[in-house]
Amino acid sequence: MSIVRYDPFRDLRTLQEEVNRLFSTNLTRSFGDEGIGRGAWNPSVDIYENKDQIVLEAELPGMKQEDFDLTVENNVITLRGERRFEKADVADNYHRVERSYGSFTRSFTLPQTVSSEGATAEYRNGVLRVTLPKREEAKSRRIEVSTEGTNATPKTIETKAEGGKSTAVAGGR
Repeated sequence: MSIVRYDPFRDLRTLQEEVNRLFSTNLTRSFGDEGIGRGAWNPSVDIYENKDQIVLEAELPGMKQEDFDLTVENNVITLRGERRFEKADVADNYHRVERSYGSFTRSFTLPQTVSSEGATAEYRNGVLRVTLPKREEAKSRRIEVSTEGTNATPKTIETKAEGGKSTAVAGGR
């Protein structure tokens, strides 16, 4: 038999790990209760950016354009709406309902480099795609630097905006 050192906080750490595991997984799977998921639905969202714009794509399956609302205010984009349970017939007796329904609100803070002016949104095949253009001052650009003298070659400096700050990268031509 080996001697084990007593750790007074072992039980507390175990409890904390269990609580963290509980909240990091889907509650319907943890409790095994099919009804607990109703009213807790949130659409999945992807947000990505390229050199000219930031794009938000949200999955809203089975919803009509009238069922959700999209707003941009103080650099926060908010998507809210409701997916309703539509029972086809009163005589239908459901054995299992696994799809989640209910109202939702998703808000995302946009970087300062994004302009809400010129934003576009399209809804097709259950996917909402919102395109937000970047401000002109946030886009990278090339600046040519000339020097005095006949043999001097001009240098090109490429600027890139990162988080609202400009960085310069010098290179020869």
